[in-house]
Amino acid sequence: MWRYMSVGLFSLVLASCSGTRLLETNAGNEKYIVGYLYQGNNIVNPDSLGLDDVTHIMYAFANIKDDTMSMGFKSDAQNFRILDEVRKKNPKLKILISVGGWGWSGGFSDMCLTSESRAKFIGSAVRFIEANDLDGIDIDWEYPGLAGAGNVHRPEDKQNFTSLLAELRDTLDDLGSKTGRYYLITAATGASGNYLANTEMAKDMRYLDFINLMTYDFSVPGGDSVAGHNAPLFTNPRNPYANSADAAVASFEAAGVPPSKIVLGVPFYGHAWHVDSTAFNGLYEPGGPVLSPIRTTYGNLVVNYIDKNGYVRYWDSTSCAPYLFNKDSSTFISYDDPESLRDKCEYIEARELKGVMFWSFESDYRSTLLRTLDEKLR
Repeated sequence: MWRYMSVGLFSLVLASCSGTRLLETNAGNEKYIVGYLYQGNNIVNPDSLGLDDVTHIMYAFANIKDDTMSMGFKSDAQNFRILDEVRKKNPKLKILISVGGWGWSGGFSDMCLTSESRAKFIGSAVRFIEANDLDGIDIDWEYPGLAGAGNVHRPEDKQNFTSLLAELRDTLDDLGSKTGRYYLITAATGASGNYLANTEMAKDMRYLDFINLMTYDFSVPGGDSVAGHNAPLFTNPRNPYANSADAAVASFEAAGVPPSKIVLGVPFYGHAWHVDSTAFNGLYEPGGPVLSPIRTTYGNLVVNYIDKNGYVRYWDSTSCAPYLFNKDSSTFISYDDPESLRDKCEYIEARELKGVMFWSFESDYRSTLLRTLDEKLR
């Protein structure tokens, strides 16, 4: 059962996770559908990705080298030209460059350390945006004040991140006064209390148009010891980490982020675990990485795993999340599907959030998940 809500000027009555109806909604509030596009050295094929069903494309990633923003892959320039053709057919589409990510966040702390190094980066970012005719920049620093993937980090990251955003906002506004165009600044944010403790979200919101809240990877094999949901909407009492999308949204709102600037993240992929017990069909049982790798993109799960080859789909009605379990191999897979995404869209409407973000286009199956988001929110 969904647990409350009385939010703002309206109340919500829901019967169950799936198939719920809102009694009142903020119908006039346009919702964003934000998609991360990660192509590596591949060329974008717009006909295969459902690019028309999103409001914003976050092109991943640009890198930081010597305090300068640089192209991430040799195919980027050609891909920007392809995306520009998509935008000409859909003028409301916004294309942003996302800089950093899990693998390329190592240069942020050094770059943000002084006003001179920040100015060097911002100048390069503006040149990058102008050269590729982009609509803005997404700062994907994983994470200020934290090691992330073994990155340099400092306590000063907390204030320096705010300074970067403020100076970037001023510079992009100056550019906009010349071009007659508004340039967006967004951030991909962690969904944990540690992230909030190492940032100044209330101040940062003066400069950010919205945040892409990464409400997934809540339980990761190898990093955690219990097989939990990748992206639960609500917290299951058996969850030892007590994390969920709902808990993250509440903590960010308490930290000063208005719901109208929160874009809720959903994964188009899952996580596979080998569990030590078949109790509860593996859910929140001790476990670790699977013995043989499993590609857990939604597309591969549909073709090879969901109710196939010994895997049975189950539904956690408390968390509003599906999962697969193979009792013969003791394999547990947590993922999102159309049913869980419909519930998250209901939640976005109820909490008056700005929209939904997903990682990433290429993991979908015939754009099934993206089409679900489009049908529910737009």
